[in-house]
Amino acid sequence: MNKAIIGKKIGMTQIFTEEGKRIPVTVIEAGPCTIVQMKTKENDGYDAIKVGYEEIKEHRINKPDKGQFDKVNVKPLKYLKEFRFEDCADYKVGQEIKVEDMFAEGDVIDISGVSKGKGFAGVIKRYNQSRGPMSHGSKYHRGVGSMGSASDPSRVFKGKHLPGHMGTDTVTIQNLKVVKVLADKNVLLVKGAVPGPRNGLVFISNAIKGQI
Repeated sequence: MNKAIIGKKIGMTQIFTEEGKRIPVTVIEAGPCTIVQMKTKENDGYDAIKVGYEEIKEHRINKPDKGQFDKVNVKPLKYLKEFRFEDCADYKVGQEIKVEDMFAEGDVIDISGVSKGKGFAGVIKRYNQSRGPMSHGSKYHRGVGSMGSASDPSRVFKGKHLPGHMGTDTVTIQNLKVVKVLADKNVLLVKGAVPGPRNGLVFISNAIKGQI
């Protein structure tokens, strides 16, 4: 069965096992989410559920979105996301999805999020390149390195590492283990780090590459 939910990264902490082993965990507020639309092969060409997360004031959404929520009698939600499932028969419009319905301790999951923005960065920070000599007389320190030959090929090859905007990329971390599910608080404790800043939006689904 496919499993997925939307959440927010709260931060990181650590917990200890009964044997005294320390485990670094990321705290994620996962759900509750509400199904606002069902996609079917007959109408849309694929099976999926469209879910919303985090309530928002009605005047903060546009008319098309408001019409969608009014149609299914659901309160306006800030974030919308489609999850493609092989079988959507177990779901229906208006159904609320909670974290305990989707995941349990020991599950292996994939988490996607937008990485932290670093602004404009040089090649040393952006691509971990090495710097030049720092001794007296050197005229090359933190440059981009060779740009290629002169007359042939008379151009810079595609993919050349250059300074530019760093971060804010969509990143997926695979095969993370669920350490604990706090159902009363809608919280997941996941072993390891998760992309994004605090309060960053994350999308959680069951691992596509199987178990660890």
